[in-house]
Formats: sequence, structure tokens, C-alpha cells
Amino acid sequence: MKFFFYFLLFSILPGMGFAQKVQEIEKLDPNFAIQEPGKEVLWYDLKQIGTEGQGWTDTKSDYDRLPAKAEGVVRDPVWRLSEHSAGICSRFVTDSPTISARWILRSANLEMNHMAATGVSGLDLYAKSDEGWRWVATGRPSEVTNEVQLISETPGGLQEYLLYLPLYNGVEKVEIGIAPGKMLGKSPKPKSKPLVFYGTSITQGGCASRSGMAHPEIIGRDLDVPVINLGFSGNGKMDPEIGDLLVELDPSVYIIDCCP
Repeated sequence: MKFFFYFLLFSILPGMGFAQKVQEIEKLDPNFAIQEPGKEVLWYDLKQIGTEGQGWTDTKSDYDRLPAKAEGVVRDPVWRLSEHSAGICSRFVTDSPTISARWILRSANLEMNHMAATGVSGLDLYAKSDEGWRWVATGRPSEVTNEVQLISETPGGLQEYLLYLPLYNGVEKVEIGIAPGKMLGKSPKPKSKPLVFYGTSITQGGCASRSGMAHPEIIGRDLDVPVINLGFSGNGKMDPEIGDLLVELDPSVYIIDCCP
């Protein structure tokens, strides 16, 4: 019922066709890419592409979910969980027939007894089609530092992608790898204001099998709008300190699903 309500609420939000976006793509300079000897991959730091899903830019670490000023203000469990990158994603455009990713995790706890490593610490890649976003590949973690080829061959041509970061782990660094001579660009940011979700483990993403399968992220793809995931496992308790932070944001709507 909740999903149906969200769909009705946001079905009127305007979308922007990919053909319109092409003219707005900001191409990344290949001179800032890294190519290792003997490897046919150009690596770009995800910070060059940019992310969405963060409500604040003044974070202690690049992929934290709360601002640096929240440390010592919010409860310690909330702060630690805010270091998990749940809901943070990156939109990019490339014509590369291959796409790779490498990422460095903040914790060696790759999985939990009740949640797969692909959801806790993995990456999840989607591609845009006329029907919406479709799943393409998952980056499966095997250790703290990971490197995987997400796509080995595509038909070619310019394609828009959406890459989700881990739900229950933090990341120190993320890189996207493409074939030499191919273009990587920033996808234009959505025009819509974000949806802000505040809640507990279900909101953060427990126990989704992949990082793009937490329900806030599913709703974000279905409506093609940005989402800020402020789910804190077992700690969505309507803390006044979190309330003070929430009012700093400018979303289209707040969705609150906290503990009673």
C-alpha cells in the first residue's frame, strides 16, 4: 500500500528524456584518468563524476550520510551507521563497451549472518532504457579492496548508468573503469527535489540482496527522482538532533518510518 501511495504521489513529477540530456553531458577529461601498465582500462575517481543521495556536502568522509558537524551531536550508533553509504549513487554516461569498478571498503565485515555481501558491501549497476532503469550487474566484494568487470561487452553507443554504493558498509574510494578512447561523462542531475527517507533497518536496506534493492532506491528508480536514505538500523527513533538536521534539507517530501 505504501508503494502504491508513493507512486500516486509522484507520478506527476516531470521527467527528462535521455535525448534531451545528451546536450547537457559534462565530459570528463581523460588526462585525469589513470591507466596502469599493461591494462586496457582507464580509471576515473567517482568524485570526478559526482554522486547523489547525500543531503550535505560538508561530510567528514566523501561518502558519509550526515554532515561532519553531526559527530558528537547525534547518538554514537547513529553516527557510526551514517558512515554506511546506503542510498548514495552516481549517474554517469559512457559509450564504453566495457565497464569496471574498484572500491575500497571501510570495514572488513563484508557480510552478516542474515544479509549477503552483495547487499552489505557490494555495488549495483543499472542502465536507463525507454522503459526505465533495468539491472545490469552487481559488484561482488571478496575483500576490503575489490576490482570487478561489471560489463564485458555492450552493443555500443551512448548509455546512461546508475551505480549504487554499499548499504551496510562505508567506502573510502570508488573508481569507474572504461575502455581507452571512450567517453565518460556526468549525467545531468534530475530536476526534481529529492525524497528524504528517515527510518530504521528496513529503510537503510536490511536485508536487501543488492545495494540497489532497498525500497527507497527502488522508489527512486521507479519515479526517476533523487533519494536521500537516512535509515539507521535499529536507531530510527525520532531523535531531536536528527530532526534539526532534517529541516536543513529541501525535499519534495519526507517519508518517515521510525520505531514506535
